[in-house]
Amino acid sequence: MPINLFNNKTLGVIIAGLALNSMNIACVSAQNPVETGKPTADYKPAFVGQTRIAGVKTETPLSVSIINEKLENPWAISVLPNGGFLITQKQGSMVILSADGKLSKKIDGLPKVDASGQGGLLDVTLDPDFAKNRMLYWAYAEPQAKGSLLAIAKGKLSASETTIENQKVIYRATPAHTGKLQYGSRIVFDKDGNLFVSTGERSDKEIRVQAQQLNSALGKILHLTTDGKPVPNGPFAGKGDARPEIYAYGLRNPDGLAINPQTGDLWEAEFGPRGGDEINLIKPGRNYGWPVITYGIEYSGKAVGDGIQQKEGMEQPVYYWNPVISPGSITFYNSDKIPAWKGNLFVGGLSGSHIIRLVIKDNKIVGEERLLEGKGERFRDLVEKDGALYAVTDNGKLYKIAAK
Repeated sequence: MPINLFNNKTLGVIIAGLALNSMNIACVSAQNPVETGKPTADYKPAFVGQTRIAGVKTETPLSVSIINEKLENPWAISVLPNGGFLITQKQGSMVILSADGKLSKKIDGLPKVDASGQGGLLDVTLDPDFAKNRMLYWAYAEPQAKGSLLAIAKGKLSASETTIENQKVIYRATPAHTGKLQYGSRIVFDKDGNLFVSTGERSDKEIRVQAQQLNSALGKILHLTTDGKPVPNGPFAGKGDARPEIYAYGLRNPDGLAINPQTGDLWEAEFGPRGGDEINLIKPGRNYGWPVITYGIEYSGKAVGDGIQQKEGMEQPVYYWNPVISPGSITFYNSDKIPAWKGNLFVGGLSGSHIIRLVIKDNKIVGEERLLEGKGERFRDLVEKDGALYAVTDNGKLYKIAAK
């Protein structure tokens, strides 16, 4: 029988503490759970440690600095081979910063974006062979006659670094919708040079049900070639009217997507409604349940659907938050500079106004820490470079967090 952690915090601390001790992690000690706020609903987790796990604390002294504070609604950040940064800005431009955060170049001439609501110029990812081919892949909300949709484009960064040449849209996540919310849009490369793309279900009740429909691109993880075609032999290839590019489905608004460099596993973070923000381990062909199961409730306060959290054939999140922290992005730390962080998953909190550190063991969350609380920032995207963690915020800042 599931244990209600909201009434069993002590048990959660003991179990998480044992897990941490078994990992022999340096510089980490178990604390009380970092979340103390009242949940929106007293739903019981499916297993111990699925929410409100024991807190941990980084013992390594950290240096926190702001290396740029003049960005314009940054949405995504990627590291260039020379150590600089490529950053998208919501209204439709990209900028290149030097390694120390100084503005170097501005890239205009991109396709028109619908920047209203949660739209705009969204994620950007460098080709694994960027140093040779200078190819970029980006996502944006594309205006349509009947609303807007998530488009994925590619092009070559010019030698002058001021334009993108031979721009081409390689995929459109149809159908279009008149709403302006929940596009998803993270792009990551797999080990074979193909793309994983996350798509949102566009929020409104009449369309969000398409997250469960295999003939729709909404509320999915897609697996695409660099030409926007389905990767061959996907889990739904050749199955009725299912789209062969679908890799996983039943997602709400997956703004976080990252591959664990130590294991090769694909991880995802998504917004719940009121409560129920999730961390998921993505497996091919799996159904992650939205909007049938969720640990959140409607913004009105009513239950979502039948108000259930578990159903046969639908995956449980590895971890969830209630109340929400609004996970805008995720990244893995893969450096020895801060030993206790290696292999940890970092989450950019928007409404939570902090960065979350999650300690993972055997694909379970065994510890949680909050960093940069009290800054009043919405942390939109994260990236690790040379042992430092960099984060862009909705207020236009670029933070650097490193060992002193």
